Amino acid sequence: MMPLAEIFQRIPRPLLFVAAALIQVTLIATMVLDRARILREGTEVTLATRPLDPRDFLRGDYVALDYEISTLPAGALENTPAAGRNMPVYVKLARKDATHVAVSVHREAVPVAGDEVLILGRVSYGTSCGADNRSFCGSLTLKYGIERYFVPEGEGRVIEKARRDGKVAVVAAVTRAGRAAIKRLLIDGQPVYEEPLY
Repeated sequence: MMPLAEIFQRIPRPLLFVAAALIQVTLIATMVLDRARILREGTEVTLATRPLDPRDFLRGDYVALDYEISTLPAGALENTPAAGRNMPVYVKLARKDATHVAVSVHREAVPVAGDEVLILGRVSYGTSCGADNRSFCGSLTLKYGIERYFVPEGEGRVIEKARRDGKVAVVAAVTRAGRAAIKRLLIDGQPVYEEPLY
């Protein structure tokens, strides 16, 4: 049987470059189509943001977002074994007035009813408590993959001021699997930026 290295040496270089380019284009197209699927098919939830330290708020051409659901009580998970930092958990959200709020945190996906939605988060802080430092703490800090929102160059200051005044909210699309993507940014309830479906 011919070694793999010899097989690659017999393939013309232009053909190898074309194959590599096709693989890269396929990977990029897969990421774009996946995000478009989330935006198109996901359930819309409106999330309240909360102020951040202004020194960390604006970095380049994106806005760092922090949500009311970013820090939550562990509830039934407190003092149970945790798999460590970045452990996935599900947060059950329910509509309350104009936004969605956290109802509970779960290790696995749980059934939802009515206007409830499960959003998948990762624990960035709160898995190092207990005698062995491997249990959930009483409070969890979570990341949902929607903590950055890219804005046109030079337009972040308006959002920064509105955030300090508590006027910014985000409409996110959430799939049945709990994956989320930002769909719209609202200031005073009015859309100011909307993501294209590609």
